Amino acid sequence: MNLNSKYFDSIRVKPDKDRRLREEHPPCGWKGCSEPALYPAPKGRGHEGQYLLFCLNHVRQYNKSYNYFTGMSDDDIANYQRSTVTGHRPTWSIGVNSAFRAGYGLGPERPGGFTWSFNTHDPFDLFNGSDAPDGNANRGSARPVRNVERRCLEALDLDETASRQQIKSRFKTLVKRHHPDANNGARGSEDKLREVIQAYNYLKREGLC
Repeated sequence: MNLNSKYFDSIRVKPDKDRRLREEHPPCGWKGCSEPALYPAPKGRGHEGQYLLFCLNHVRQYNKSYNYFTGMSDDDIANYQRSTVTGHRPTWSIGVNSAFRAGYGLGPERPGGFTWSFNTHDPFDLFNGSDAPDGNANRGSARPVRNVERRCLEALDLDETASRQQIKSRFKTLVKRHHPDANNGARGSEDKLREVIQAYNYLKREGLC
């Protein structure tokens, strides 16, 4: 009869508590240790996702001396740390993958890229390639002008092709023309002045001037 059999553990005064662990788990990876290996430890650089198995005491000892950057020069370590900002993935400058660039004033066609098109509210004329000094020469063609914007432009005696500079200049002219101080205190033009100010404030709020 084998008195050390596991079947007697349930009636022992001092059962072997680690017997089951040793049977269910491989032995510790530390040389000369037979304790159950319950704790994983990384193998190191170049073996990502692979682990060694140790007992508690030896995994602590292993982790104290573990250094992922062992064998790397200072420059290699600095480059690795900079690369962590992008998750070690390659990056490109904005726009380098667009397939058709010439139509937007961005250079020749680039093979292997992708085309793009969209309709968007573009009050600052960022996407239609305008070279006008005021940056708004093509604003009228970039998107349909809404009725409220058209009425505001009409209040300033302008049409929908007016540039930002034209809107600002006309606003200053009309304020000077209809302000009571310019009419010897007469208030007959106050309604028109109020209309001009409200129209200009709306256009400014929409980024059109």
